[in-house]
Amino acid sequence: MRALKTIVMGMFVIGLWGCASVSVKTDYDRSVDFRKFKTYNWDSDHHVPGDVLTSDPLLRKRIKTAVDQVLQSKGFESRPSGEADFTVVIHAGVKERMRITNWENYGWYDPWWGPYGGRVDVSYYTQGTLVIDLIDAATRELAWRGLGEGIVREYTDSMRMEEEIRNTVTEILKHFPPQDSSPSRKK
Repeated sequence: MRALKTIVMGMFVIGLWGCASVSVKTDYDRSVDFRKFKTYNWDSDHHVPGDVLTSDPLLRKRIKTAVDQVLQSKGFESRPSGEADFTVVIHAGVKERMRITNWENYGWYDPWWGPYGGRVDVSYYTQGTLVIDLIDAATRELAWRGLGEGIVREYTDSMRMEEEIRNTVTEILKHFPPQDSSPSRKK
């Protein structure tokens, strides 16, 4: 059972990023002035129960690299040690899901044989969620959260997987920093 769980977790991000469509949601604390955020660091001590990235350090490293690339392309500076304006925390989870498709009846074959075409298909899939949290270093409170959800698939090509991870992280961080977030802009 433990081996199966490890395999599923290992496939998690490999497949999540391969989805043609990743659903992204973001939220943030409107009282935070994101204009003051210039530097960041990583919180390696933060552990979320059930985080699938703890069982796959290579996958965590790939996601971390992608987050660094996106944040640095936006002009933020990484500070591996020392003080920073915000801290980045990543974690992920997986859930088994069931999809039911009811095709219903679509005609009559013969009065003696009855209706044809009515059937129900049931399929199972694994949904993965990547969470990127940005914590205000001054208050130690969550300032911004981005979630990416998609169907888990497996890749055999690590280069393609890294590209998909980068695309997903880019999509999650697309609206960071929020444009309407400074307290002085509120009416």
